[in-house]
Amino acid sequence: MKIYEIGLIGCGAIASLHRDALLACPGVRIAAVCDIVPERAEAMAVSIGAAAPDNGLVRVYEDWHRMLAEAKLDGVHLCTPHFLHPPMAIEAMRAGLHVLTEKPMGIAVADVEEMVRVSSQTGKRLGVCFQNRYNTTSARMRELIDSGRVGRVLGGRAVVTWKRDAGYYGSGPWRGTWDEEGGGVMINQAIHTLDLLQWFLGKPVSIRGSIDTRLLAGVIEVEDTADALIRFENGVNGLFYATNNYCTDAPVLLEIVCEKAVMRLDGDLTVRHADGMVETVAEKDVSTGEKAYWGCGHKVLVADWYARMRGRKAFPIDGQTALPAMRLVLGLYESARSGREVALD
Repeated sequence: MKIYEIGLIGCGAIASLHRDALLACPGVRIAAVCDIVPERAEAMAVSIGAAAPDNGLVRVYEDWHRMLAEAKLDGVHLCTPHFLHPPMAIEAMRAGLHVLTEKPMGIAVADVEEMVRVSSQTGKRLGVCFQNRYNTTSARMRELIDSGRVGRVLGGRAVVTWKRDAGYYGSGPWRGTWDEEGGGVMINQAIHTLDLLQWFLGKPVSIRGSIDTRLLAGVIEVEDTADALIRFENGVNGLFYATNNYCTDAPVLLEIVCEKAVMRLDGDLTVRHADGMVETVAEKDVSTGEKAYWGCGHKVLVADWYARMRGRKAFPIDGQTALPAMRLVLGLYESARSGREVALD
């Protein structure tokens, strides 16, 4: 079995989920880690050795360019601030490496489209961590839609009410900034649910909405609250609301109305069929902690990434597939600035 030699760029909070998922994958070795804070990279290397003594030596880098040039890797995982995803992904793919990046792909449409173009040009894989598509509940909703059992989709809505306070935004100088985070609640937290909404409803063609900083003004430059009306190619509408101003991370509310059923995700999934049957689906595996309380999708997504790579099969959440959610977020910001409905093509 080929052993995939993998590098981890960025050793902050989200990187621990990638580390654990990588260590659970057969035929995968974490060969190098990189962070601009040397102590963070060293701590990550130590944690890998402690969790998996058979992983072998982990080289530690402070400069990601040097890591790409020296470490003889097959691929990298990007766990860095949002604005760094495009340059890192593009350089890694041009160096012959496959790339799995955290969301969002970037903070500008032109940059993320260039990532997709370079992936096609080089033949290197580009995957995006929209891991909530792998949740048991999400997969069941998509299965019911694809099967035709629930009939035509008529519309949907989603509500995200989470908590990100001043302490959270103080954990990194890039957080809460337009230049480096690219936005607030929409581009960082709610983009997962936005991706699911468009995955269920179809191809989005326009968006109109607003953003506001209602609680954290003076703490962040970006929005802590947003709402939107999304129009889809099939004629249905989607409604979206998100805020980081709640007292806790409440379960996401996601409702899809179809001709023959209403599917409502609110922690568990409840499907009320028109014939009176009620189906309930619980999430099989829910972790704790800020980065993993809704399902354990990272573990499943990373395992699927390498299984498909080994089997030479397409990965279902590649750069092209992830573009609609990116265009929706950036379209919302443009709509909020202009006060107009924004076409997404």
